[in-house]
Amino acid sequence: MPPVKLEKTLHKGCDNMSTKPASVQKVSDFKKFANQNSIWLVLILMIVIMSFASPTFLTRVNITNLLTTESIKGIMAIGVMFCILSRGIDLSTASVLALSSVISASLVQEVGSGKLFPDLPVMPAVVAVAAGLMVGLICGAINGWLIAYTKIPPFIATLGSALAVRALAQLYTNAYPVPRLSNSFKYIGQGSMIPGIPNVVLVFLVVLAVGGFLLTQTRYGKNIYAIGGNETAARVAGVNVEMNLIKLYTFCSFCAALGGVLLAARSGSGNSTLGFNYELDAIAAATVGGTSHYGGVARISGVLAGILLLGIINNGLLLLGISPYIQQIVKGVIIIGAVVFDMRKHAKKA
Repeated sequence: MPPVKLEKTLHKGCDNMSTKPASVQKVSDFKKFANQNSIWLVLILMIVIMSFASPTFLTRVNITNLLTTESIKGIMAIGVMFCILSRGIDLSTASVLALSSVISASLVQEVGSGKLFPDLPVMPAVVAVAAGLMVGLICGAINGWLIAYTKIPPFIATLGSALAVRALAQLYTNAYPVPRLSNSFKYIGQGSMIPGIPNVVLVFLVVLAVGGFLLTQTRYGKNIYAIGGNETAARVAGVNVEMNLIKLYTFCSFCAALGGVLLAARSGSGNSTLGFNYELDAIAAATVGGTSHYGGVARISGVLAGILLLGIINNGLLLLGISPYIQQIVKGVIIIGAVVFDMRKHAKKA
């Protein structure tokens, strides 16, 4: 056989060997799909299990309560996702939530006994909301500045600010709740602008959409991915790492402050103890949703699935009459399992 003809035959044989059969390709595509959307498959499985385990699980009232309860944690989780994406963390979100709740509540407290500031008139709800959100912007900017310019590890910086901010909330109220809020303010957390959809859920969906847009459609989102993937390479590429970190932590605390305003409006009072352990729920939702603690990997849809999954687990265990202490154990196991899974995936890629 001539050399040229022999070479063509060999190439044809190699091409045939490299081409996968259709059935094998379909299995490979399914595995890839299942791996990318595993959290949603688990979520669907949990819904099926809980619908059989408790007849009240899929009732309209229970689903509404579940979504309303988890929406505030979900708003916080979206902010925390950005921190983890950059290889950081924010442990101060629950404290910011508490401080935001008492400051906003104190401005709309009705005249009467127990008013925190007797000489202060009742402010419009929009002023209280703006004041609460300003708390988040200030706290986040401070966190971001400390992490960006003093090079303090995010864990230490936000742990210190968590203690300080919670103490400020307690000093502001002398550790007393701030009740008797105006009806216009309470409507924010208890009403429904769109029939059938509580305002709290509606705000969560808006923040979710904004977070997804920032993450996928803006230079800012690309910069955060770059910083999380390789900070040195991001600097070489011209990314202003320090300014992006300040924006990042400011947005995270803004989300926490928004959660504080909503929680105060929903419960009808502000309290320096509000949001206890909410920061852990937010971190858990982002982690379970596939946000890698190695940085550079996150999906907004994963965070949505993560918060819904944790909410269903909490709600399901409550409906089944299981101790709330068991719920914390389950949540802890889920967090550890998600991190171990992330570490194994990272090791395979390396």
